Amino acid sequence: MLEAERALAAAESRAGLVSAGAAAAIAEACRVELYDVGEIVEQARLSGTPATPLVRALRDRVGPDGADSVHRGATSQDILDTAAMLVCRSALDLIVADLDAVAAACARLAEEHRDTPMAARTLLQQAVPTTFGLKAAGWLVALLDARARLVSIRRDGLAAQLGGAAGTLGALGAAGPEVARLFARELDLAEPTLPWHTNRVRIAELGAALASVAGVAGKIGLDVALLMQIEVGEVAEPSMPGRGGSSAMPHKRNPVGSALAVAGARSAAAAAGLLTESLLQEHERAAGAWHAEWAALSSALVSAGGAVASIREVTEGLQVSSERMRRNLELGGGLLMAEQVALRLTEAMGAAGAHQIVRELSLRAAGEGGSLRDELIADGRVREHLSEAEIDAALDPAAALEAAGPLVDRALDHYRKETGR
Repeated sequence: MLEAERALAAAESRAGLVSAGAAAAIAEACRVELYDVGEIVEQARLSGTPATPLVRALRDRVGPDGADSVHRGATSQDILDTAAMLVCRSALDLIVADLDAVAAACARLAEEHRDTPMAARTLLQQAVPTTFGLKAAGWLVALLDARARLVSIRRDGLAAQLGGAAGTLGALGAAGPEVARLFARELDLAEPTLPWHTNRVRIAELGAALASVAGVAGKIGLDVALLMQIEVGEVAEPSMPGRGGSSAMPHKRNPVGSALAVAGARSAAAAAGLLTESLLQEHERAAGAWHAEWAALSSALVSAGGAVASIREVTEGLQVSSERMRRNLELGGGLLMAEQVALRLTEAMGAAGAHQIVRELSLRAAGEGGSLRDELIADGRVREHLSEAEIDAALDPAAALEAAGPLVDRALDHYRKETGR
């Protein structure tokens, strides 16, 4: 808020509305250590905004010669909205830096495990083979999509706010539009077409972008937590003293980084919902909706930042067990390859018949704890069309993964194009 007040005085000095001496005095007084923040917060309860007591304290600090030049032509919302944009800019720089690190980690995992087979899971059940490289590539592309929107808002969507009492710049006269332009330039923020006191699209979009970024981080965390279950054991969070411990169970190694990312995603989504709801504002100044944004915007920034920072720790040190992935692929005795077998049979008997036979044999193998291979070899309907060697070829996970590697390569090419790495 003090930076916004300083910039306003500087802009009005350049426009000839405030003397250079007064602008300099205001700038000298705009140092946070000169003020009792707790007192200003307490006084804000009386006016509904911390800008009012801050302006009063700033005028007292500047003294009678420059007091009239403080906050000239502005309203409290101008200062608070502009301050929020400055805070968002600093926070987004931190979040984007962490996003870049997570993307680099995912790209490394995708490249290193391009051809590492594992079970894909749909509705939490083993489905068909995939590769861990393709899973990491999926994380990577989602991150890049979410990052692009956040970077766009960081570049073009953070705008200065200056409209005066009702968005008319009336107290600044004919110089109002020029002061607004100079004000935005002084702060290196975008100059909006009009004051946006009750046009909260930029805030709603920022909340949605933060929720998307946090959501992607949370999705990665959820995948890691599920793959880290003891009965799955395909990945593990970084190992370090004290990490993931339980107060009651000494053996536990909890996915704490992933849990924090999921928690951040849920919190950011809730905050984004409130920011979207705050699009509904009355006439030229809201009665409560604007005030409700303050905590929600702070929460969105904190939650998204925490989610991304947590998942950065997870991905940068993620431990991957290729051997456990291979063993889990074999748990179903070839059941994960049922689709490929059905495709081979389709050429001979049509899709409906092939699918019915393979489903029947798969259910029998699963119910009796046997292998799909044994059922296929013993079934005369299958052997009429497929030899034992052809059955084995169809049951090889590589048969289902011919496109997986090129898809990973495509994601990595996209990453390099987006980041220049």
